[in-house]
Amino acid sequence: MIGIVIVSHSKQLALGVRELAAQMVQGQVPIAVAAGIEDPENPLGTDPIQVYEAIASVFSDDGVLVLMDLGSALLSAEMAIEFLPEAQQEKVYLCEAPLVEGAIAAVVAAAAGRDIHQVMAEARGALLAKATQLGVVSRPLSVVTPITTNIESPTPEIRLIVSNRLGLHARPAAQFVATAARFQSQILVQNLTRNTELVRGNSINQVTTLGVRQGHELLITATGSDADQALSALQALFANNFGEDNVALNSPPAFHHEVAPATHGELSGIAASPGVAIAPVVHYQPTHIAIKEYHVDDPDAEWQRLQAAINIARQEIQAVFSQASLQIGDAEAAIFDAQLLFLEDPVLLEVAHQRILENHINAEAAWQAVVDEVATSYRALEDSYLQERVDDVVDVGRRVLRLLAGNAAANLHLESPAILVATDLTPSDTAGLDPTKVLGICTTSGSATSHSAIIARTLGIPAVLGVDAQVLQLADGTLMALDGESGRAWVEPESEILDLLAAKQSAWQTAQQEARAKAHQPAITRDGRQVSVFANIGSINDVQVAVASGAEGVGLLRTEFLYLDRTSAPTEEEQLLVYQAIAKVLDNRPLIIRTLDVGGDKPLSYLRVGFPEANPFLGWRGIRFCLDHPELFKTQLRAILRASVGHQIKIMLPMIATVTEVRAAKVILGEVQAELNQSGIAFDTAMKVGIMVEVPSAVAIADQLAAEVDFFSIGTNDLTQYVMASDRTNPRVANLVDALHPAVLRMLQQTVQAAHAAGISVGLCGELAADTLATPILLGLGLDELSVNPQSIPGVKQAIARFCIVESEAIAASALQQDSAEHVRKLISSSITPPA
Repeated sequence: MIGIVIVSHSKQLALGVRELAAQMVQGQVPIAVAAGIEDPENPLGTDPIQVYEAIASVFSDDGVLVLMDLGSALLSAEMAIEFLPEAQQEKVYLCEAPLVEGAIAAVVAAAAGRDIHQVMAEARGALLAKATQLGVVSRPLSVVTPITTNIESPTPEIRLIVSNRLGLHARPAAQFVATAARFQSQILVQNLTRNTELVRGNSINQVTTLGVRQGHELLITATGSDADQALSALQALFANNFGEDNVALNSPPAFHHEVAPATHGELSGIAASPGVAIAPVVHYQPTHIAIKEYHVDDPDAEWQRLQAAINIARQEIQAVFSQASLQIGDAEAAIFDAQLLFLEDPVLLEVAHQRILENHINAEAAWQAVVDEVATSYRALEDSYLQERVDDVVDVGRRVLRLLAGNAAANLHLESPAILVATDLTPSDTAGLDPTKVLGICTTSGSATSHSAIIARTLGIPAVLGVDAQVLQLADGTLMALDGESGRAWVEPESEILDLLAAKQSAWQTAQQEARAKAHQPAITRDGRQVSVFANIGSINDVQVAVASGAEGVGLLRTEFLYLDRTSAPTEEEQLLVYQAIAKVLDNRPLIIRTLDVGGDKPLSYLRVGFPEANPFLGWRGIRFCLDHPELFKTQLRAILRASVGHQIKIMLPMIATVTEVRAAKVILGEVQAELNQSGIAFDTAMKVGIMVEVPSAVAIADQLAAEVDFFSIGTNDLTQYVMASDRTNPRVANLVDALHPAVLRMLQQTVQAAHAAGISVGLCGELAADTLATPILLGLGLDELSVNPQSIPGVKQAIARFCIVESEAIAASALQQDSAEHVRKLISSSITPPA
């Protein structure tokens, strides 16, 4: 298998690129990273020895492709090759392809079994290859060969009705494009409702400017060897609503405090983000970049200059995305995923390239012209929501122009808290605001559904948009008050207005504090039953979000992230450091570590199965895999045991189907404990061992298994597909994979009863735990613990507090007697009385 090496000045960036690329091929391709330097004060840089070690770690006779960012990365890579034996040097290729999309294209090609030259060609053509026979974003961009179809042979197609409340806006469009790009087939999309032309499914601007709204019908065709798989994957996105629900985006709670009618100095605008702010104003004006078109003698050099600026812009947006994920959550930060796809759009880049080469004009002029044309195409759409996506186009366009001009990023540093006054704010501007310094936002343009408004709501910054332009004439320091709920602002407000707003502000702050406090309080039913609410995590970053969200512990640490996307298993020391770091963040809260759950559908590239598995979900995975690799298993157990000192760590075994498996695993655990004792290495001798109940056989013999372990945790994702004999990744049977089906609920009941009869606790860590519609059933069945994704914790705790056990037991008993998941849902909906 061809190896890929990513060389970058930034370790964080390189790890992000590796993670993104690895996800595209599910860890099938070995990818190594050589990034950053060991200097805490100045960690940016590259080290030739690191590059050499990275190449060596993924070296294969099939070849190694090295992708680099700018500057010393190239020199370090060249120097690293000199350290290799001459025979190996010939098989290492330095590639000038852009880092992010080059890596993605390379791993996809490598996973498909292409040779090193084909992989390198794919990486180099990552920005342009998807432009083949591509439709046009707007008429001025029609420089690419138009789409043609072969009418002689039937083309696989699907027709779908879009159910997302806001249609294919930026985030769903980004998911659609990313999914389409995973397949070799050419994917075309047409909005039948709007009678648009066919466009390519791997262009973010092409897909977005189809103007797809809720209720629209799409025709999606695929031509190629994996057409059926591509259509199935896309259909699954729609079936799952792209992971979104259909409630309003960040809809603020309504307040009923009335402010006096219009008074002197009052400005009316759009209520964009609730809350009250009273502070001096500070004006914000982004640096204007004047663009002049001029003739260039070397268009190739100019194109290289534009590509370099785009690469740096991509790195900057990735950094914004990473920071935004921590600050506002992954869902809202996905806005910047769409911006990254904009920079990869093949139509956009092809047209910019052609303008420079044919017209011999400078990069700034070519880029500005193309961005203006795309922005115009968005403004021409009938749909007002999609029209507002022009903000993202302008945001990305301005970033690249700033880099071409050599200007540093404009950072807003406020000495004291203030209300920000501006013509408008881009999503990047807003995501970078400090809510402790920016108390409010007042702009002369924008809307409540713009990405900037969504981010402001998520950050909790009150905002009034679209006010009269006279606000731009105010001197800095002028006192302003604004009410983000009513959409009004006051310049130098009178004392009566200040008193009313101060009262409303106090009420708002009290409500916010109570909401945050409740998330960190225990989840207790109305009749006093406490249910633990833990988090499912898969990284160190996840645990920080979990604790901030009110997690009382970690109910499932997926350790696979330590094993995937590398060429050898993690060492004991590597694992120990990670487990200790996570336990430290938890500060003595419980931490349940699931042992390695790979194999079958999640293979490790460095451990060959030796034969393909026809049914990987029924194959060599979980505990079966670990018992067949005792040294690998022992290494993980040693690391977990060593990390247990001073922490509440528990071990959980996945995919248990028989008592024999549990006993075999406990024998190996005993051997490891004996070895540690003999070496004088401390560990928690009373550490509890539990199992995942996710196989029907485990439910059937739950009483026997309960006698062997200290706790159960039900994995409803796998259990449901096994009970219903339906692959949850297959859209044709996806409707059967519903954890609220009475057959699955009866499995839960049987498991809980067996656990409690044996005196052990039982939790649930599948997606069902986060579904608040299911909360009364789970309470009624007697679950002791629910473990959910960190973002769901506050909502689950609130749901638990709305019910009493007697009421929940009645709902659960009735649900068990229903004949379908649909009837269970109707039962719950009709049984729940809305809170007063």
